[in-house]
Amino acid sequence: MTSPNLDNLAQTGQLKLESADQREFNGLVHSARVRLADAEKPALSIESQFDLAYNAAHAFALAALRWNGYRCDNRYLVFQCLPHTLGVGPEVWRVLALCHQRRNQAEYEGLLDISERLVADLITAARVLQEKVAALADLA
Repeated sequence: MTSPNLDNLAQTGQLKLESADQREFNGLVHSARVRLADAEKPALSIESQFDLAYNAAHAFALAALRWNGYRCDNRYLVFQCLPHTLGVGPEVWRVLALCHQRRNQAEYEGLLDISERLVADLITAARVLQEKVAALADLA
């Protein structure tokens, strides 16, 4: 799949063009699935659930970007590319953008401001990505 938007990001150096690698894609998807399954365990703390679900969503988003022949080291940009890699709408990437902001606050400022509702929304967004990524693999 090609996208003028992704091509433009590659031309500006924000994305790198790199052939898709099935092994890497499979590894990212596996990692994401395991993390998402763990995030849904109610015995875990809300902080652990958030961390696992966020990293699952990122791995699914990165797998989609790699499937499309691009690489990116910027987590936020990986999420911003989702409309072009998986065709997801703002109801998904806005949740991921907010979670990215909250994750950065926790990582760099020591403040994790999350709620059960936000974690539930994050898990729902990650499930959407999981379904879309599975559909990509079915096309192969």
